[in-house]
Amino acid sequence: MATLEDIAKRLNTTKGTVSKALNGAPDVSEGMRQAVLETAVEMNYSRALRRNNDAPCLCILVQYMLYAREGDFGYDIILGFRKQAEANGYRVEVVELNMEIQELYTYDEFMLKHNYRGALILGMSLQAPWLRQLTDWYTPAVLFDNCAMGNPKVAHLGVDSREAMELVVNYLADLGHKRIGYLSGGLNSFVFQQRYDRFVECAKKIDPDWDENRAGFHYHTMQCVQENIPKLLTQGVTAIVCSHDMLAIAAITHLSDLGIKVPEDVSIVGFDNMPISAVSTPSLTTVCQDREKLGNCAFPILCALMDDISVGSVLLHANLVIRDSTAKARENALDYLSAAVSATAVEFVLETSIATEKEKAFT
Repeated sequence: MATLEDIAKRLNTTKGTVSKALNGAPDVSEGMRQAVLETAVEMNYSRALRRNNDAPCLCILVQYMLYAREGDFGYDIILGFRKQAEANGYRVEVVELNMEIQELYTYDEFMLKHNYRGALILGMSLQAPWLRQLTDWYTPAVLFDNCAMGNPKVAHLGVDSREAMELVVNYLADLGHKRIGYLSGGLNSFVFQQRYDRFVECAKKIDPDWDENRAGFHYHTMQCVQENIPKLLTQGVTAIVCSHDMLAIAAITHLSDLGIKVPEDVSIVGFDNMPISAVSTPSLTTVCQDREKLGNCAFPILCALMDDISVGSVLLHANLVIRDSTAKARENALDYLSAAVSATAVEFVLETSIATEKEKAFT
């Protein structure tokens, strides 16, 4: 657990200044107070120190998202939100949302029971019981990467998926890629569906013959790449866009197992800019989601909702981070497979593709 001395050292100030800032002393500047509070939150000091039960309380509801450790997708979002909320006098509690809670209470009953003024909600699936009742919610909420239509008390926050996919497809087109494949987790996710729909729009602009056979979906990452990459390769795709970074990294690994080089034979693009994407081999070209800034934004949006200011969607601009997993398309794109891998690998790819198609025919 961090101490006052740790915070003072981080900010190059004194322990006394830190103590006064945390206790609201009038002789500490607003800038220093804000810096001390944000640093205390970041170093987990505030969790032990600032348990004022009289302070208004907000909650972060988390379902189907990792968040507990640094590097987890939700970690920085929560950190950004807490920095803003706790610096403005709110307590913040993180609650893991499960089906039992949603079956036992309605959303508003749960919020009232715990005296939560509002919520930031992360990772809720489209099938969640509470989300199906969204139009009836009374307590303000900000939904990250999820549908928030039909209720003036609920806002949607995320990165502009339409802008992101246009950046990705245009970038690949500039590199000479015309046959572009797509891999995604299950489309029961609002944001995965949104990304896919926009990708299709953009892909058809550069290749009018693009069809759904150049896309593959599965809830499980390894099954997604194993079942769908052979199908994409036999169609001569030279680039694959993935709905999230872990899927993109799994695709790189599977292609390597087949003897296919990234990016020399196939370019790969991810989405999220997770920490691992910068150190993967090769490093991953990906759409950046600044997760801490998203968390920062969630707090003033929630405050607006609590003040009866209706907010719809707030979308941060997309930013494409170009790394080593993308390159110019091969000139012999349609027959690169036979040149890129051994005869054994080609046979494996073709047999796997045929087996997959047969399996689909019987389901």
